[in-house]
Amino acid sequence: MLPTLETARLKLRPYSDADIAALLPLIGAREVAATTLRIPHPYTEQDAKDFIAHTRSGPEIRLAITLRAEGCLIGGVGLRPTDAHRHAELGYWLGLPHWGKGFATEAAREMLRYGFENVGFHRIFASHFKGNIASGRVLKKLGMRYEGCQREHICKWDQLIDLELYGMLRREWPPAPVE
Repeated sequence: MLPTLETARLKLRPYSDADIAALLPLIGAREVAATTLRIPHPYTEQDAKDFIAHTRSGPEIRLAITLRAEGCLIGGVGLRPTDAHRHAELGYWLGLPHWGKGFATEAAREMLRYGFENVGFHRIFASHFKGNIASGRVLKKLGMRYEGCQREHICKWDQLIDLELYGMLRREWPPAPVE
């Protein structure tokens, strides 16, 4: 069963079918898809239905990011575990109107806490496309360590892209506050 987690401004909760209408304009924006590996563009209603169904089956922990006060969906955050290695990959996305407000950092920090303290992962890692400076800032604010560049590691829209890799070990949690 997927958890519901809360932070000062956010509620991270399981997705529901009621989220489909809100997902389409948020995750469907080309600017959002351009910064992620697994979000297609254009993003269809069937993509949203398949995504929500996928969040209910399998080992991944994928939660909707909603504003606590209003309850509206603004993005998503998740952990993709590999149990044999006791680690997970952190991922997140936000709808374009919610960029630059600290929501990604707040949601990702809560997922790190949950992953280390509740699930017991040994390591959590994340990567971002080389040109995605904002996502790099999020990972640094979380206290994750830069581990290197995976050159031309993935192909997005027929273009080979470098990935910047960050990681954190359980013994490094919680990190000292980063300003």
